[in-house]
Amino acid sequence: MDYIVKGFKDALNLLVSFDKEVFSIVSLSLFVSITATIIGSLISVPLSVYFGIKEFRWKKLFSRITYTMMSIPTVVIGLVVVIILARKGPFGRFDLLYTRKAMIIAQVLLVSPYVFGLTYGLAKSRGEIIEKIGLALGANRLEIIVLIIRELKVDILVNVATSFSRAISEVGAVMIVGGNIKHHTRVITTTISMMNSMGDYPMAIALGIILILISFVIHSIIYSYSEEK
Repeated sequence: MDYIVKGFKDALNLLVSFDKEVFSIVSLSLFVSITATIIGSLISVPLSVYFGIKEFRWKKLFSRITYTMMSIPTVVIGLVVVIILARKGPFGRFDLLYTRKAMIIAQVLLVSPYVFGLTYGLAKSRGEIIEKIGLALGANRLEIIVLIIRELKVDILVNVATSFSRAISEVGAVMIVGGNIKHHTRVITTTISMMNSMGDYPMAIALGIILILISFVIHSIIYSYSEEK
């Protein structure tokens, strides 16, 4: 038990002293995950609303595929990105592998199906009534999509926040495509994994505490906003 107590004490000292390495890792994690979440959401939200309210053949099959994509293992996403960005891959000439851009690409592929699936289900269950109101007012398809997004913005923000939490807490994809290079591609989760294997528990605990606090702050803001509405 002594080493656990000591680990927490040392972790708190790292946080209180604003350790440069800790906050460099945290800032990179936030940058990568926020960027990926914004890109993924901008693509996925309008498309998911469109397909959610649209009636078409094979929609049940489409729904099953959509929800299956939400549960794809992160290491598989990382593997796909590595194959694409490797020197012999189709985008190898851009030298993106083991860079922050590669990590953002991997997290966009991780976040997009999650945002899409959650918002697609939301639009399917609650978008029909809003669509009918929009049609009655003479709105076109694009205007209806914008109207649904506006009316369901709180729920969509919750979906985006949930997807961000998944992005910043995942380890498989960013480890594979980023390489966990110090001061370059090392983020919270890859550092925790590495520090655990090295037995450096204070750093791992400190980063774990920060990871929990980030999720708590984000969801607290969304919850407060939804309560006001």
